[in-house]
Formats: sequence, C-alpha cells, structure tokens
Amino acid sequence: MAQVGVRLMPDRAGILAALGVAIAVAIILLGMHRPPICPCGTIRLWHGVVESAENSQQISDWYSFSHVIHGFLFYGATHVVWRRFGLSEISPKWALAFAVLVEGAWEILENSPIIIDRYRAVTVSWGYSGDSVLNSVADMGFMALGFVFAARAPVVVTVVTAIAFELFTLTMIRDNLTLNVLMLATPIEAVREWQAAG
Repeated sequence: MAQVGVRLMPDRAGILAALGVAIAVAIILLGMHRPPICPCGTIRLWHGVVESAENSQQISDWYSFSHVIHGFLFYGATHVVWRRFGLSEISPKWALAFAVLVEGAWEILENSPIIIDRYRAVTVSWGYSGDSVLNSVADMGFMALGFVFAARAPVVVTVVTAIAFELFTLTMIRDNLTLNVLMLATPIEAVREWQAAG
C-alpha cells in the first residue's frame, strides 16, 4: 500500500500510459467533430482575451491555471485513494495515467452539447462553443504539469500556489476554478453580473 511519504510519480511506462490516454481522448474529441485547432486557422501559444472566439481554442489561456490546479487536486485525491483503498497491487507509477483519464473524461463531457449549453446559460461564457482538440490536449498537459508539481513540492507550497493562481485569475478576469464550479453547479445571478461588469 502507498504510504503517506510515497510519491505517485510515473516512470517511463506510466508516462507512456498517460500519453496513450491523452491520444485516445483526442481521437474521441475528433470523433465528436471538435475542431482540431482554432477555426481561425492559427495556432498561438497564449490567448488572453476571454470574451473572444479564440478563447479555449489555443494552447493556453487564462483557464490553463485552473487545469494546473486540477492536477494539484487529482494528485491529492489519487494519493488518498492509493492509501485508503490499499492499492498495493497497482503501482503508484500509474497514478498520472489515472489522473489524465479523469481529466480527459471531463474534456469529453465539457465538449458535449449539454455542458456547452450549460456554460452559455449560466456563466459569463455566453458565446462558448467548446474547446479545440489542441486546447483540450493542452489542458490535459497542464493538469499533468500540476500533478507532477504536487508530487514533488511540499503540500503547503502546492496549496499556496493554488490560492495564488485562484486570486490571480480572479483579479485578471473575474473568474477562476472556484467560481467556474460554483456557477456551473449553482449559478448566482449577482456573481454573473459582477463577472460581466469586468
């Protein structure tokens, strides 16, 4: 069983498994007719305008910070699962692939009509049309980056970094992972109005 001090770090096989999961998710998204890259025809490393057609289409954007935090959270959750359920027969090296599987499942769900319509109905993302496959794959990459960071950094550093990211994006775009989850689950009109006024 993985003990408290065990780091859930992948080896080469674990990394290849995680890449395999990401490729499978990309294939599924292409099968869902998601655009491979931004419909604008360009590929950018960064796109910083939230209310634009290129948001969630390029490699990174303001929401990339949220995906890094996903990695922090998935590392913590996976670590608890490995300890609590005695998964001694499953090597910790597979934990990253498991996290990519969870993130990939969210990317598939996020790009389904039900979630796209939900974003349009209850958040400030009125024009949201889903992600490009490039952006979804990059999101999985940012999650993996967060996962590996959490595996290597002290818990307090990971928590402080997550809080800093949340406050930074809240300041810059009036949105972050916390508000995104809140508004999807239980939308508050006052919050949406505040976000829209930014």
